[in-house]
Amino acid sequence: MADEQDPAAGISRRGFLKGVGGGLLGGAALNEGLIGAQVAAAAGPEPLKGPQAIQLKINGAARQVNVEPRTTLLAALRDQLGLTGSKEVCDRGQCGACTVLLDGEAVLACMILALDARGHEITTVEGLAQGDQLSPVQQAFVDHDGLMCGFCTPGLVMASTALLRQTPDPTPEQIRLGVSGNLCRCGTYPKVFAAVEDAARRLKGGG
Repeated sequence: MADEQDPAAGISRRGFLKGVGGGLLGGAALNEGLIGAQVAAAAGPEPLKGPQAIQLKINGAARQVNVEPRTTLLAALRDQLGLTGSKEVCDRGQCGACTVLLDGEAVLACMILALDARGHEITTVEGLAQGDQLSPVQQAFVDHDGLMCGFCTPGLVMASTALLRQTPDPTPEQIRLGVSGNLCRCGTYPKVFAAVEDAARRLKGGG
């Protein structure tokens, strides 16, 4: 069938339909592109893949490690840097054996990615002593026999250290709360509490 054409406008029916169809398709493509861009923006940056070379500040020194994006701080400390004082026991953030200090706060190293620890001050139990001289908290644990099998001890020492830095003169209730996230299967809690009380006195210069 021949095209019907408006002589005044110079536009045929077929040409009009082609133009409208092309405009609809172009608009749909534009909308699809905008939606795709919005979804990508909402999803965030492209996830990291493969080993990443990063620097961590641990016990006052910069240390270089190569870690997968999923590597925990605990795994980096133990497997790459040989800092095995932080213990891997439950690996689920429930026992406290892997406690370290992050900017002075007690945290669970098994629940933090090594990548997220960049730019922070990390202190492990190895960083508390000054040469052969134990820290007051470490020495108090030794003097009060606040350890048995030893798996929980580094975490308890780190939690106690964080507690005494924030609360230099804790009450018995505050001590119990401060170490409540650290499980001791040997049941040495009374000696741990005594050690923390003694360490508080030593830090205040009371012997």
